[in-house]
Amino acid sequence: MDPRIHVITLAVLDLDRALEFYRDGLGLDTRGVVATEFTGDESTPAGAIAIFELADGLLLALYPRTELAKDANISIEPPTAGGFSIGHIVGSKADVDALLQRAQAAGATLTDPPHDRPWGIYSGYFRDPDDHLWEIICRLESAASPS
Repeated sequence: MDPRIHVITLAVLDLDRALEFYRDGLGLDTRGVVATEFTGDESTPAGAIAIFELADGLLLALYPRTELAKDANISIEPPTAGGFSIGHIVGSKADVDALLQRAQAAGATLTDPPHDRPWGIYSGYFRDPDDHLWEIICRLESAASPS
């Protein structure tokens, strides 16, 4: 296996609300909701999805929770939070602070305010409107860079 991740799909309760948060609130670039012509039914998933092109070819997709469950052939589980976090590295403490403030203004819930961590980073956490956990991080100057 070539160790890469190409797409991260977040299950969302309300696609339009999630699109607004990521596009308008965080400023991510997207064509909006696409594939609406694939309507689906009780067993076949609908196609409506929002896709954001991130750096290095990574895609962030937002897909309705019900449709993702049908597509993956799994039962619809209640949303759970805290099983994993998505990390975003920025260049400075000021960038961490600004992005956390922007996320909060867009409807995110700040779960841990930014602060220096003993392992050489400055970071804070927020939950998006669907409870997906994000950590905004900058490496501190004094931290040794990985080799």
